[in-house]
Amino acid sequence: MALAEARCIERGQRLTAIRRKVLAALLDSHRALGAYDIIEQLSPSGLRLAPITTYRALEFLQENGLVHRIASRNAFIACVHNHNAEDPVVFMICEVCGVIGEASSAEVTATLAAAAQRAGFRPKSPVIEMTGICAHCMRKTDDGRQRTE
Repeated sequence: MALAEARCIERGQRLTAIRRKVLAALLDSHRALGAYDIIEQLSPSGLRLAPITTYRALEFLQENGLVHRIASRNAFIACVHNHNAEDPVVFMICEVCGVIGEASSAEVTATLAAAAQRAGFRPKSPVIEMTGICAHCMRKTDDGRQRTE
């Protein structure tokens, strides 16, 4: 949350109470959430957001590099890395437990930037989504059988 506050101050933006709560819901979940998931997560606290309000908060957070949209899931995840909005981000999505990891790499960035430049293309949202199995789930199973370690 401190990164979000600092970034908003730096950009002259306001991290309103609603934007803060939407971001907090994403930070607390450790998973990608859709707008309606966020609404449901916040409702026990007595806050019942309208979908349009939630989408506007998510749009603000995304524009300020505080959340990423996972297109394949139509969901959002909090960004806990301090990187430029133009930097390519790789999301590693576990098909078993749904956990999403985020990584970036100078080598990947350079390779993608060079490929885009050769093609005469300027990326707007350089995001790569990879599905597979996370290390935790790989340790739990071996071809579907429970491991005994």
